[in-house]
Amino acid sequence: MNKIFFVKSFSACSPDIEFFGNLKLQVSDIDKTLIPVDMRRRTSLATRMAITVAKNSCIKASVQTSNLPSVFASLGGEIQITDNLLRSLNDDTELSPTQFLNSVHNTTAGYWGILNQCQAPTTALSAADDTFAMGLMEVCVQLQSYGGDCLLVCYDEIWPQYLAPPKGRIAFACSLVLSSKADGALASFTMPQIDCSTSVSFSEEHKVLAESAPAAAAIPLLLALQNKNSACLPLNIISPIWSSELTVF
Repeated sequence: MNKIFFVKSFSACSPDIEFFGNLKLQVSDIDKTLIPVDMRRRTSLATRMAITVAKNSCIKASVQTSNLPSVFASLGGEIQITDNLLRSLNDDTELSPTQFLNSVHNTTAGYWGILNQCQAPTTALSAADDTFAMGLMEVCVQLQSYGGDCLLVCYDEIWPQYLAPPKGRIAFACSLVLSSKADGALASFTMPQIDCSTSVSFSEEHKVLAESAPAAAAIPLLLALQNKNSACLPLNIISPIWSSELTVF
């Protein structure tokens, strides 16, 4: 029997609110007040979106951020800063220590820990098309092992378009506070598993979106939570398809 876990809250963010409004998904704009000005100057669009959704979800779930384990999942991570850093290798100028510091994949997780004085374990991962599914899987493994609550954040900024079009054309981030306990939960869900049937798949509209915004693989789950629809949901767009059974309360 597939173990059951619980959703306490969810949040989505994009600088292009109108675009996602057309999909009838409620998204917020970036909250600039969450990061001090001197620190904000160094952060990427990816980090600012991720911090916004993470904080929103934690507030909605009424959880303490100082001791909350977290998983940060992103296909591209700090891809704009990394691209700029690599381009500068062709110049005679010295590499920027600040850019180097902010180019690693766990940059956002580090900022989250600093801003919330959080010393709880955090994981930063990337798994190509399976990034959201594997982020959810990682949270489930942690909840099954240790119990309690865990924060999942999935995000990707706009990419330099010469790299891997059409990926990275749209910036998007989402987060969920997930739990091993049903208290105060909005829904339950099962650990991601391979679905061999043809009944669980993305709509063409959502597939195109997920190709342009990697983190948008979470949108079927977010829409189901928002609209209170129980369903077996796809978590990625390239076969084999990972899926999870969502039951909304």
